[in-house]
This record gives sequence, structure tokens and C-alpha cells, in this order.
Amino acid sequence: MRDDPLFYVVVAACLAVLGILLLGIGGFAKGGEFNRKYANRIMRWRIGAQLVAVVLILLFVWIRRQG
Repeated sequence: MRDDPLFYVVVAACLAVLGILLLGIGGFAKGGEFNRKYANRIMRWRIGAQLVAVVLILLFVWIRRQG
């Protein structure tokens, strides 16, 4: 599995989702002007990144099952 380049793309996508999520949680915890200005934008970026990550995971599983 680790010799498949798509595995590393999936891991990178998951780490990107994690980074965006932590940025959003940090902004929410801090509050203030940053949270008011960027909270919705960060949430939209996270949802988009999650969509990409899920599609890549499904593609990875589908390719691995094909042989």
C-alpha cells in the first residue's frame, strides 16, 4: 500500500482537511474579528477539502480492489 503514489495523495488530502479544521477551531476558540471575518470561508474550504478527500479515498479503495 505504501508503494502506491495515490496513498500519499490521500494522506496529504486528509492532512489538509485536518489543518483547515484546526484553523477553524482555533479561530472559533479565539473569537474576535478573525472569527467573524473568516469563519464561514474556513468552513466552506473544509467542506470542499473533505469532498476531495472522500473522493480520493473511494478512488483509492476502488483501484486497490481491482487488483
